[in-house]
Amino acid sequence: MSDLEKILALAPSTLDRFRLDGKVALVVGGTKGLGQAMALALAAAGADVCVASRGPAGLEETAKAIQSLGRRGAFFAADVTDEAQVEAMVHYMLDTFGRIDILVNSQGVVHLQPIEEFDTAAWERVMDVNVKSVFLCCKHVARVMLKQGKGKIINISSVRAFQGRLHDAAYAPSKGAVNQLTHSMAIEWGPRGINVNALAPVFTRTAMSAPVLDDPKTMDWVLSRIAMKRIGELDDLFGPIVFLASEASNFVNGHVLVVDGGWLAT
Repeated sequence: MSDLEKILALAPSTLDRFRLDGKVALVVGGTKGLGQAMALALAAAGADVCVASRGPAGLEETAKAIQSLGRRGAFFAADVTDEAQVEAMVHYMLDTFGRIDILVNSQGVVHLQPIEEFDTAAWERVMDVNVKSVFLCCKHVARVMLKQGKGKIINISSVRAFQGRLHDAAYAPSKGAVNQLTHSMAIEWGPRGINVNALAPVFTRTAMSAPVLDDPKTMDWVLSRIAMKRIGELDDLFGPIVFLASEASNFVNGHVLVVDGGWLAT
């Protein structure tokens, strides 16, 4: 069979590679904002999805929204900075679904304060939520995926992982750590069947970003930095998250996919 014949035989499967039918996804931080949007995108692409957060707000609501798309939807309340609760969450996933094919780490908090006055407890909280919890969730979910011989892990980073910021001693450094954690895991687990990648969005209107974006001067500055002259919308993440979770990205590993409208290019 010639190369052309091989490609021609495979080409009709192109769109099917983006389907997630039969897959099970765990979205941590999936009860609002970016995480909720990505959970629903995964469900719309065919995956059964469990969302997890400290709860209770948004948990049942998001699970019901997943079910409305014709998929199995579940939720689990956990503080994922606590290793015992992460282990309990993984056990719940196995008891409920029998497997975990996709892990999305979308949990995150931010604290801004002049660095010489930066509250140490706040710094520790940002690092715990944004870095420690990602490590713990990846560690315990990867054990399941390694036994399965396959899995997709997507960590949610930020354009701030590439840039410093005024009054930001914690969030930007924490997202930089997420990028490097993603790289290290990709190197270690890639040969064993797990793809580990990250998504790095720009300013997107969510409950966390609204107070900043509602300031006209700040919004003007943000738009001046984005080549497409608009902020991110939640549905801008639909395609990227499904791509990284699907068979379409089987040879993408250790990559940070920037979804920023040209922020870093400007």
